[in-house]
Amino acid sequence: MKPSRLLLAYTAIRLGIFAVALVILLLLQVNPFIAAFGAAAIGFCVSYIFLGRRRDDVAKTMVRVKASPERSAPERDLDNDIENEAIDRLESGRITRLDE
Repeated sequence: MKPSRLLLAYTAIRLGIFAVALVILLLLQVNPFIAAFGAAAIGFCVSYIFLGRRRDDVAKTMVRVKASPERSAPERDLDNDIENEAIDRLESGRITRLDE
């Protein structure tokens, strides 16, 4: 399964659990503010208990995507490097002004 589909499926399941819990609490005529917090707590607990494997798969996929060669570090910016070197020399006392 593609990484984006895996993450989307996991997110949809968690939102579904939250929505079902919220609807049930609202049907029980719980204060909407408390119902939202209760649904969030219920959703967290249910997903933590029953979706552990899927959560691990999503986490591993995200790490794999982040470490992929296509996402290599951007090229260095020469201007920033020169400015950083000048600031470092100024702070270390090797020069007294930046126009030297």
